[in-house]
Amino acid sequence: MTRQSRTSPAASEQSLHQAYDTALLDLDGVVYAGGEAIAYAVESLAAARADGMHLAYVTNNALRTPDAVAEHLGELGIPTEAAEVITSAQAVARLIAEQVEPGSKVLVIGGDGLRVALRERGLVPVDSAEEEGLAAVVQGYGGPDLPWGRFAEASYAINRGVPWFASNTDLTIPGARGIAPGNGAAVEVVRIATGAEPQVAGKPLPPMHRETVLRTGAERPLVVGDRLDTDIEGAFNGEVDSLLVLTGVTDAEQLLRAEPRHRPTYVDRDLRGLLTGQPEVEPCAEGFRCGGWTAVATNGGVLELRENAESGANEEGAEAGGTGDPLDGLRALCAAAWTAAGDGVCTLDAAKALARLGL
Repeated sequence: MTRQSRTSPAASEQSLHQAYDTALLDLDGVVYAGGEAIAYAVESLAAARADGMHLAYVTNNALRTPDAVAEHLGELGIPTEAAEVITSAQAVARLIAEQVEPGSKVLVIGGDGLRVALRERGLVPVDSAEEEGLAAVVQGYGGPDLPWGRFAEASYAINRGVPWFASNTDLTIPGARGIAPGNGAAVEVVRIATGAEPQVAGKPLPPMHRETVLRTGAERPLVVGDRLDTDIEGAFNGEVDSLLVLTGVTDAEQLLRAEPRHRPTYVDRDLRGLLTGQPEVEPCAEGFRCGGWTAVATNGGVLELRENAESGANEEGAEAGGTGDPLDGLRALCAAAWTAAGDGVCTLDAAKALARLGL
């Protein structure tokens, strides 16, 4: 893809796992949620791998080590090598190592993932702001049990002028019980206490994309994610294609209101989308057509959804919800919304249209 504004989801005659050599998969909200595999993830990834697609798991979650993530994926039925896991901890450790002397001490606010990544780069993780010769502070997701005092420790060092780095700034993280605060929320705590700004490595920023390319060697990558502001924007910044799956934090309404850098190449329900082609969204006299649906941006500020006559539904059936694939309806709505918005954000009312699709 190019950096010009996308106005419609793209089509693919080939199955995506055949059109791209490597899937760069987010984990939370894509492969699993709250530690449990998301529906269809295990079998879809197994089929894609069996057909020759390389799989890499790219996560902004800096808590766990690649070995721990690979072990967890194996327990879920997804055989994975640690080398196939790329974390924001690895990206931020490389970023720090490029700016400090080898063997430097780094104050760690987070979990084992950060410590292992720092040691891999020849740096020394420490726990106290009082360490002599402290060269940097690094902050990453520490899980729900991270003590509040760790934020104070970071603030003491940063307020003395020690450079501050963050693995990522995701405000939320999906779990089995719902959406919880992510590392970005913790970063805000330290920002308030210090007035400082960290150097950030994780998605959607270039250090994470660079780390991923260096470790995977991907030539035709497809970013697969559930978040517009990290996964999809990261693909946009890296000028590669993306697939948004609706199993995580992004819902249909947010997708319609996506600004250009947050618009994915493809949209699907879940990871089964890797194993299929993607339908064409065509402009037509009324608006945009995909499968059994046509989406129209009206002069009254509303996005309307109409079922195409050949889909087999009569007018009464269409009013009752329609028989076309709801994902095709959403793709058509995306085209109508993004085209109307141009380089901005769509403000048209899509509530009734989305209700018809059950989305």
